[in-house]
Amino acid sequence: MSLADSDRELVVSELDREPTRAEAALFENLWSEHCAYRSSRPLLSAFDSEGEQVVVGPGDDAAVVALPETGGEDGERTYITMGIESHNHPSYVDPFDGAATGVGGIVRDTLSMGAYPIALADSLYFGEFDREHSKYLFEGVVEGISHYGNCIGVPTVAGSVDFHPDYEGNPLVNVACVGLTNEDRLVTAEAQEPGNKLVLVGNATGRDGLGGASFASEDLAEDAETEDRPAVQVGDPYAEKLLIEANEALVDENLIESARDLGAAGLGGASSEMVAKANLGAEIELERVHQREPNMNAMEILLAESQERMCYEVEPDNVERVREIAERFDLGCSVIGEVTDGNYVCTFDGETVVDVDAYFLGEGAPMNDLETEDPEPPATDLPEIDLEGAFDAVVSSPNTASKRWVYRQYDHEVGVRTSVGPGDDAAIVAVREAEQGLAISSGAAPNWTDVAPREGARAIALENATNIAAKGATPLAAVDCLNGGNPEKPDVYGGFTGIVDGLAEMCETLSTPVVGGNVSLYNDSVAGPIPPTPTLAMVGSKAGYDAPPLAVAPEGDLVLVGDLGLEGGEPSLGGSEYLARFDGSDGFPDLPDEPAALIETLAAVADDDATLAVHDVSHGGLAVSLAEMVTDDAGLEVSIPVEDPAGALFHEQPGRALIQTESVEAVREAFDGVAPVVELGTATDDGQLAIDFGDRTIETDAAAIRERRATIERELE
Repeated sequence: MSLADSDRELVVSELDREPTRAEAALFENLWSEHCAYRSSRPLLSAFDSEGEQVVVGPGDDAAVVALPETGGEDGERTYITMGIESHNHPSYVDPFDGAATGVGGIVRDTLSMGAYPIALADSLYFGEFDREHSKYLFEGVVEGISHYGNCIGVPTVAGSVDFHPDYEGNPLVNVACVGLTNEDRLVTAEAQEPGNKLVLVGNATGRDGLGGASFASEDLAEDAETEDRPAVQVGDPYAEKLLIEANEALVDENLIESARDLGAAGLGGASSEMVAKANLGAEIELERVHQREPNMNAMEILLAESQERMCYEVEPDNVERVREIAERFDLGCSVIGEVTDGNYVCTFDGETVVDVDAYFLGEGAPMNDLETEDPEPPATDLPEIDLEGAFDAVVSSPNTASKRWVYRQYDHEVGVRTSVGPGDDAAIVAVREAEQGLAISSGAAPNWTDVAPREGARAIALENATNIAAKGATPLAAVDCLNGGNPEKPDVYGGFTGIVDGLAEMCETLSTPVVGGNVSLYNDSVAGPIPPTPTLAMVGSKAGYDAPPLAVAPEGDLVLVGDLGLEGGEPSLGGSEYLARFDGSDGFPDLPDEPAALIETLAAVADDDATLAVHDVSHGGLAVSLAEMVTDDAGLEVSIPVEDPAGALFHEQPGRALIQTESVEAVREAFDGVAPVVELGTATDDGQLAIDFGDRTIETDAAAIRERRATIERELE
C-alpha cells in the first residue's frame, strides 16, 4: 500500500514540497482507514458519548467513566477505564501472535490513562467450525490470548465466540480491557507543555510490525498468511508485565504529564498524536531510540510496531527518576526528544527526515463519501424439521454449545476480584475501592446483523444490557468495535451504516453512552466480506458483588419475561440459530416496546430476595436457555401450549429473561405495563428437563444436555 495520488497532492500542497520517504510513509499509515477512520468517522457522530458519569470520552487511548458515588468518607470518586480494539488481519496471518499482541495493545491503552488493568473480555469470530482452517485459527487465537493474558496477570472474565461461514477468509479478534484509576491518578494522551521531555520506555525497537496500520486497511489477499507475516507484531508478555508495574510506579509518583501507547504506526503515530491533540509539536532524535536490531533506518525506527513500549511526556526535573524506575523493572529507557510549540520534527543522525504540522498529520486526512445500498429484507422460508431433532441440533451447535474449552484456558481469577466468572450471562468483578460490583458483557451476533444490520445491532445492544441486568446491575457505559468489509462496496457500506445507526439508537434509548471504540474495515478476502459485526462491550454497576445464579435451584417457579410467541401469530425466526442450522430464512423479530424500563425492572427483580435464578434468552432461543439452567441437582418441568412449538422454542427476540422465583405475583407486579410475564413451570430435584407442548414432549436430562453442549471440547481434545 502506498500514499494515494490524491492524498500525495494534498500533502505536497500543504508542505509546498515533495514529502520525504519517511514523511510519505507516516502519512500513508496515519491517513489509512485503520488510523484516520476515513470511511467511518462521518457516521460516528450518531453515538451519544456524553453523560454525567463520563470523564473522558472518545478520542483518547481509552475512555474514563466515574462509578456511582457511594458516600465514602474521603469523597474520592473511583474511575474505570474502558477500551476495545481489533487485531483481525494479524490474527489471520499469525493467529497466536496476532491475538496475543491484540491483548497487549489494549492493556497498554489502559496504562496510558494512569489506570491498572483489572479485566479483559474477548469476542472472537471464525468460519464454520467444521472447517479445518477455522479450527486452526480458533485454537491459535485462544492460545495467544490465554498465554498473554495469563502471563501479565489480567483475568479474562467475559466474551463470546461465534462461527459463521462468512468469516472463513477473515476472522475477527476483538479484545476489551477495563482498568481502575481515580481523579488524582488520571493521565491523558494530550501533551501538556513545550519543553517537557519525550521518554520512550519498554522493549527495544525492532523491525516487526512494519506497516501494520496500512496492512489493516486493505482486503486480505489470498497469500496473506505468507506475504504479510512481517506486518504482524511479536509480543513479549513478561516485558508487558514489567511495563504494567513500572507504569503504576510512575503514576504513583506523579511523574507522567501525558502518555501514549505505541500501537498503530509505532513511535511516529504515538508521538505525533500526543502533540497534535494539544496543537503542539515535537523535536525527536530517532537515533536515540533504543534498538534491538542493527542498521535500522529512520523510517523503520519511526514506524515499527514493536510491542511493549510507551511514550511518556515528562518534566525535565523528573527524567532521571523515570529512568531509575525503568531500570528497576529492567526496561529500556530513552530520552528521544521534547515537546515544542512548532512543527513535528524528526531527525536521524543530524538529518531532518520529518518536518510537518502535527495537527495536519493527525487530522488532515480527507473523509470518504461513499455510496450505500440498503440490504434486501429476507424472504420467509421455514424448514419442516422434527422438533426433537431440531432441539438436539440447536443445543449442540458450536455457536450455542458450551465455551468451557475456551475460558478454562484463561486465568479468570487472578487479581482476586472475579465474583462471577465466564460462562454466565455477564461477569462481575469486585471494585472494593467503591464497594461495588462491575458487571461486564461483551459480544455481537453475526446471524442477527447478517439478516438485518440495523435491527440486529439494536438487538445486540439490548442483549448485552439484558446480560448485565440479569446479574442485578444497571448499565453504565459501553465501547464498541465496529467491524465491516470493504466499504467501497455499496452493499457492504450500507450494512455497516446500519449497524452504526442501530447500535447508537438502542444505546441512547438505554441511556448508556458509547464512550469509545474502534473501527475495523476491509475485513474482506477472496471468500467475500464478513457480516457487519458490531461488538459491544458494556459495563454495569451494582451495590455489592453477589448476583443470582444462572442455574435453577431444586424448588421454585419459572417464568418468562417477554414474548413467548403467543401474540400476533407466529414469531419471526430471522437470525436464529435454528434457521442457520437448517438453511431457512425469515424476517428479524420485533424488539420490546419499552427496552429501558425492561432493563431497569429486570435489574431490580434480579436483586430481589425472592429471586432464585435469572438467565437471559437470546442465542438459540428458549431451547438453549432452558437447557443451560438445568443441573444434575435441579431440573425443570415446563409447559408451552402453543400451535407453533418450533417458533416458541427457537425464536431469538432479545430483551427476554427466564426468572426462577419464590413469588410469581411479585414478578408480575414488577413488570406490569413493562413486559408480559408467562408462567412456564416449576423446578424439580431430579436434573430432568421436560418441555410439554400439549401433543408432544421433549424430555432429556442434565447429563445428556452436557454431552450435547460439549461439541467444541469433544472436537478439539
